[in-house]
Amino acid sequence: MVFEMGVEEEKQRIREYVWRIMEERGIARFPLPVRGRIPNFVGAERAAENLRKLPEYMEARVIFCNPDSPQRPVRDMALRDGKILVMATPRLREGFLVLDPRKIGLRNLSAASTIAGAFRYGQKVEVPKLKIDLFVTGVVAVAPDGAKLGKGHGYGDLEYAILRMVGSIGPDTPVVATAHDLQVVERIPHSPHDVPVDIIVTPTRIIRTNTRYSKPDRILWEILPPEAESEIPILRKMRKTKICNLNWGTTKQFL
Repeated sequence: MVFEMGVEEEKQRIREYVWRIMEERGIARFPLPVRGRIPNFVGAERAAENLRKLPEYMEARVIFCNPDSPQRPVRDMALRDGKILVMATPRLREGFLVLDPRKIGLRNLSAASTIAGAFRYGQKVEVPKLKIDLFVTGVVAVAPDGAKLGKGHGYGDLEYAILRMVGSIGPDTPVVATAHDLQVVERIPHSPHDVPVDIIVTPTRIIRTNTRYSKPDRILWEILPPEAESEIPILRKMRKTKICNLNWGTTKQFL
């Protein structure tokens, strides 16, 4: 899925810059090359530790985290801290995964933080029927005003929109990006479907963006490419049944 080719040229220029400079400066790490990916980076573990300092993290019982490599330290940390973890399956083709560390066991938590391990130890669901307290995302680039860039396919923004529509997250659910300092750039064009970031966490800094951008509260069906619904089963079901605002309430409904 690629949206809005007007501003996409500028967005892609920023992506290419970040991918190139991270490799040139030896910041990028496996999997390589980082082009076309949410780039893994040296210091991802320190960024996760800085995330742990946030009161929003400390108070969260349920955390959503994307499945990309640089956020694996976040997923591992959350499970070890006893938090329920929600992950999207790759390209949303199999919905979401819910991982409860109490059901996984201490010896398996590290494996469960990987994509393969999440499929093995997690519960596959169409949508998570629980309230998510913190939304953690990876980025290719992020700006101090909260604008961000992913890989350009739109899946991260779509995951957020789905979770908003079913009531698992709300307008006040904090959105946090973990990234390297080199991924923080001065300015990024912002589009209506883009999910802005409330907090940026790097290996050296915590930046509260006080973003002026509004978070999308629904799927923008009109900008989805025709193949999206055929590739993502939950989209077909949501369009057909008009699933929205289920208001799952608390984690007790899952537990």
